[in-house]
Formats: sequence, C-alpha cells, structure tokens
Amino acid sequence: MSSISTLFTPHHHLCDEAFADAEAAGAEGRWADAAAATARFSSLMEVHLRAEEDTLFPAFEAATGMTQGPTQVMRMEHGHVRALIQRMERALTAKDADEFAGAAETMLVLMQQHNLKEERMLYPMCDQALGGDGDLFAKLSAQLAP
Repeated sequence: MSSISTLFTPHHHLCDEAFADAEAAGAEGRWADAAAATARFSSLMEVHLRAEEDTLFPAFEAATGMTQGPTQVMRMEHGHVRALIQRMERALTAKDADEFAGAAETMLVLMQQHNLKEERMLYPMCDQALGGDGDLFAKLSAQLAP
C-alpha cells in the first residue's frame, strides 16, 4: 500500500501546475485562458482541500486525539487559500492585472509554505498514525482521482 505522503504530494504538484498556468496567462493578459486555468486550479484545490478536511484530518484526529494541533492550522490556511482564489476570480472578472498578480503572488507564497508543512510534518504524522488503514487510503485515492 502507498502512503498518505505519496498520495497527496503528487496532487500538490498537479495543483501547482494548474496555478502556474493561471498565473502565466494572467500575467500575459490572456483573460480567457487565465479564467479557464484559474477555474481548473480552483477545482483541483477544492478536491484536495475537501479530501483533507472531510476524510484525512478527521481520521488523523480520531487516531491521535490531536484536534488543536496541525490540522487546525491547516484548516485555517485552507480558508486563506479559498479567499485568495476568490480574490483572483474577482480580479479576472475586472480584468485587473495588478490585482490578479498581487493575489497570485500571495497565493504562491502561501501554497509553498503550506505544502512544505504538510509534506514534511503532517503527512508523515498521518502515515505514522494511519499507515495501515487500507480503507482510508482507498477512500482518499478515490477522492483525489481525476
């Protein structure tokens, strides 16, 4: 069986690629392309965030009893991600290149820091606490499947 780390880390990369497409199109003023790429990024991120919030985090919390630790921080950051996506979408609607670039720059920094915390701390903790749960892994795999 694979691990939580090997399941979620490649999905981070998929989200990162979609974000890079959106950021590049927005920077070049290709508004239709930027809107399509941002919609793809938003969709991938929501799938990722929902899999963590609805399935992974509750399983981790139940297994460890830790409800005020890393998962609480990740949920808070997920709220920031969603708010930034909305900000990017509003900038696209307004065709505001400066606002889009500012939101994208903030998103990039947030995602880099967030992903690092998950990949280096939370996912290994989840692997340790939940590593033998094949049913959980199967459910998460299905949730992240394209």
